[in-house]
Amino acid sequence: MKMTTERNRPAGLAAIDREMARQHADAIASYEATAPMAATAAASLEKTGRLLLLGMGGSHAVNRAVEPLYRALGIEAIALPLSEQLGQPLPIAGRTVFVTSQSGESAEVVRWFNETGGTEETFGLTLEASSFLARTAPSLVGSGGTELAFAATRSLTVTFALHLAILSTLGEDPAAALAALKTPGGHDISAALAALETVSTVVTSGRRLQGVAEALALGLTELSRRPCFSLEGGQLRHGPMEMLGPEIGVVLFRGLDETSGLVTAMAVSAVETRAPVILFDASSEAPVAGAVTIRFAPASGLAAVFAMLPVAQRLMIAFAETRVENAGTPVRSTKITRSE
Repeated sequence: MKMTTERNRPAGLAAIDREMARQHADAIASYEATAPMAATAAASLEKTGRLLLLGMGGSHAVNRAVEPLYRALGIEAIALPLSEQLGQPLPIAGRTVFVTSQSGESAEVVRWFNETGGTEETFGLTLEASSFLARTAPSLVGSGGTELAFAATRSLTVTFALHLAILSTLGEDPAAALAALKTPGGHDISAALAALETVSTVVTSGRRLQGVAEALALGLTELSRRPCFSLEGGQLRHGPMEMLGPEIGVVLFRGLDETSGLVTAMAVSAVETRAPVILFDASSEAPVAGAVTIRFAPASGLAAVFAMLPVAQRLMIAFAETRVENAGTPVRSTKITRSE
C-alpha cells in the first residue's frame, strides 16, 4: 500500500485537507447564522406539507440523506436529480422546493430557474452568497464561502447543517447533532483501509443512511477514478449481490433506527461472499463477525451523519491516495459543472 508523505502530498488532497479542517466550525456557524431564513423555509413546509429536493452530485446525496428526516416529520419529501426534474418534471405547484448547489452556478440550476422561474415556495441552499442561486431565490447560505477542493467534503457537512437549522425549526431536537459537530471523534481507519487494499472497486449501501452511502461512493469515484457506486440495501439484495466477492469492497452504514437489522443482515450476507466488509456503525447492535466495524456512539439522523461523515471522508481520501498519484486533481471534470 503506497501512501504519500506530507511533503509530497498531492495538491488536490492538500486542498481537501484544508476544507475538512474547517468543516465543523463552518457547519456550526452556518446553523447559527441561517436561523431566520430557516424559519421562513420551515414555515413554507408547514404550509405545503410537501417538499421537492433538487440537486446534482454531492448536493443530491445530501438531499437523499435528509429525505427520510423530513418524511419522519410528516412532510411528503422526495429528492430528485435536477437533471431528471428538467427532463421529466414532477409538478412544483403546491410544493416547497429546495434547490441545493454548493456553488450556486451549476448548469442545471441556471436552466431550471430560466425555464420555470421558480415559485414563491422555492428556496436555495448554497455556500456562495453572490451566486446565481442566492441572487435568484431566498437562500440559506453556508458559512465559509465556496468549497475550492474538487471532491465534496466541507460542502456536504455545511449543507447538512443548513438542513439541521430547518429541521430544528420544525421541531427536531438539534442537541445530539450539534454535539457531534462540536466533538468530532478520531476514529482509526487503518483496519478498514487495509481490508480494502486489494479490491478493484467498492459498493456502498445503507437504509435510512443511504444518502451518506451515496455521498461516499461519489467521492470514492471522483478521487480514486475507480467505478465505485452505491445501492440502497434492498436494491443491493435484489440481484446485484451476484457481483460480490473478494475483489469487491462493501461499505455499509448502520444507525440507531428501525432499519438497522436489515443492514446487519446485509453485512452477514456480504461477509459470506468473502467480500471485505466495512461497517460504519452507530447502532446499538453487536458487531458482525468478519466485518471491520468502525463504532460510533448510538445515534440516528443528522447526529449519525455528522459522526460518520468525516471518518468516511478520511477513508475515501486514503483509499484514493493509494491508487492515484495526483488524487484530488480532476482530469475530466471541473469543480463547477457549467455544461449539461
